[in-house]
Amino acid sequence: MKTLIDKAMEKPCNLSLDEIERLLSLSSSDDRTSLRKAARALKHRYFGNKVSIRGIIELGNICAKDCYYCGIRKSNRNVERYRLSIAEIERMAETNAALGYKSLVLQGGEIESEENTRFIEETLKALAKFDFGITLSLGEQTKDVYRRWKDAGASRYLLRIETSNRELYSTLHPPSCDWRRRAECLKYLNECGYQTGTGTMSSLPGQTINDLAHDIVFFNESKAVMIGMGPYLSHPDTPLAKCDLISNQDKLERALDMIAVTRLYLHDVNIASTTALEALAADGREQGILAGANVVMPNVTDVTRRKAYQLYSGKPGLDETSLAAKERLDAALAAIGEEIDYATRGDSPRAQGE
Repeated sequence: MKTLIDKAMEKPCNLSLDEIERLLSLSSSDDRTSLRKAARALKHRYFGNKVSIRGIIELGNICAKDCYYCGIRKSNRNVERYRLSIAEIERMAETNAALGYKSLVLQGGEIESEENTRFIEETLKALAKFDFGITLSLGEQTKDVYRRWKDAGASRYLLRIETSNRELYSTLHPPSCDWRRRAECLKYLNECGYQTGTGTMSSLPGQTINDLAHDIVFFNESKAVMIGMGPYLSHPDTPLAKCDLISNQDKLERALDMIAVTRLYLHDVNIASTTALEALAADGREQGILAGANVVMPNVTDVTRRKAYQLYSGKPGLDETSLAAKERLDAALAAIGEEIDYATRGDSPRAQGE
């Protein structure tokens, strides 16, 4: 294992698919500890002890997709639907700015319509006065729509592929969802000049270690400069609710392994330690940083809206104010020798062409 880790640290993409799979297959706690220490050391090589921060604003839970795992799928009748107004979004952005954040993530359900396209354009233009680095996470769109949003002020776009295995993808989505179209959208994003992000879920029903190894290779093939991965967490109002048979501890270990091996393979990309890790362990987000992640994305949506935006059950921080979340995060990161970089937007070296 040490030989593999040393090889991985020499340069990006220095491992074969089989070698990636071997690192993802480690089972002893000592081996996993060594893997994650190496990944954190590599994170420090590129980012030091700095962690980038993005405040997430959940624009709305109206979605045209009916994904079998998602709590805001359009067929879920137990969700109170909402969409923020531009005035509400501006107010939340102002809160971010006052807290010292330089980056925002605007996230919402997948909607393809001219009305929604214009709404996002107007929102981006309204937020220009804050000079944020803005990431959009609004799903599949046409190339023209992506270009319009880029022209309106967005700089990053996160579109998770969920899995690089097309057959597995088909078990998670209705026939109307096409893996090929989602992959094509990633190409559009690159062509439009976004800092493109993607990601997958681990511990999916029917998923194998080989699938996860292919996911990591896919990240490189899709030219992603930021990666947002997380464990699969079920929601009771979904068709896959009863298929979630893996323990929380096993999910956490697998998710941390994915962060570590992705760091060892790609080196200089942004990797998020996601909120979903906190649903598995109180210090899950910090464990993600210790495994090689370098980005955190606290929720800064008004607490009155958060309960309506639950993609999975057990989502943490539903009643935590933005200020309280910031203070808790600052303290938690300081305890592990890390600190938030409030001075920059947090572009990855790869995105900057370094």
